[in-house]
Amino acid sequence: MSEAVTSRRLAPMALLLIVPILLVLTAVGPASTPALAGKPTTTTTSPGSTTTTTAPSTTTTTAATITAASLETNGSYAFTSFTVADASTPGFGAATIYHPTISGTFGGVAISPGFTERQSAVSWLGPRLASHGFVVIIFDTNSGFDYPDARATQLLAALDYLTGSSSVRDRVDAGRLAVAGHSMGGGGSIEAASRRTTLKASVPMTPWHGTKTWPAVVTPVGIIGAQNDTTAPVASHAIPLYDGLTNASEKAYMEIAGASHSVTNSDNALTSRFVISWLKRFVDSDTRYDQFLCPPPATGGSSGISQYRSTCPN
Repeated sequence: MSEAVTSRRLAPMALLLIVPILLVLTAVGPASTPALAGKPTTTTTSPGSTTTTTAPSTTTTTAATITAASLETNGSYAFTSFTVADASTPGFGAATIYHPTISGTFGGVAISPGFTERQSAVSWLGPRLASHGFVVIIFDTNSGFDYPDARATQLLAALDYLTGSSSVRDRVDAGRLAVAGHSMGGGGSIEAASRRTTLKASVPMTPWHGTKTWPAVVTPVGIIGAQNDTTAPVASHAIPLYDGLTNASEKAYMEIAGASHSVTNSDNALTSRFVISWLKRFVDSDTRYDQFLCPPPATGGSSGISQYRSTCPN
């Protein structure tokens, strides 16, 4: 038998062997991309809540490139919000809860406004953080005149409500919680971390507190100060508070150049970038955000930052 004839007879047999293998590979498809923390790839609808919004039927997660610009605007998560009446909140005032509509669990963040302020003063942070993958509760304090110790109590009560009895409690990872606040709410966020050392992060914004030394705080604390703050001057509050965090596992202080006390009460690039980076790094343990915290960002010139201090998280 010639070599050419043999090849013609073997070719159909080879095809019979190869075709089934190709069909199996086609059915299996390519390997799936592992999900990132806080971004599940399950194909389910969101659990019931007081809203009617449902999660998308599918989601694809990739290791997206994080840029400074992406932290200065809303993120990729669709989100919704609903209000909770004062009569239904245990230990604090009326609140608004913001959360991603996609299924899965996320880190939780409670935010307190400052002295005499209502939740509306810091409400821009609700949509911003929810769109970056957090469940956020922002509340009115029991009294606008509450001091930081009372605000600390209410921040912790808000987290307990969020994880214990709220309609989105099954959307929150109770092991990944953080606090933040403005002015006396910022002081309260430091005191809350001293009382509950399991908190993953605290972000005081132009904070005010009469106590400056906090040896019990081991939580990572990222403080935002305002260079021209006359209500809580940085030399009397933000900087001594930063120095007094002698045992915090990580800490940073960013001072916004030329800014006044209420700078963090409106959407601005520096506040947005810092808050999101701090929470994503320490609540979600996402090291992609290290780049915005360590090495420290540039100061002076067009940076908008008058000074920056940190222990540089790694």
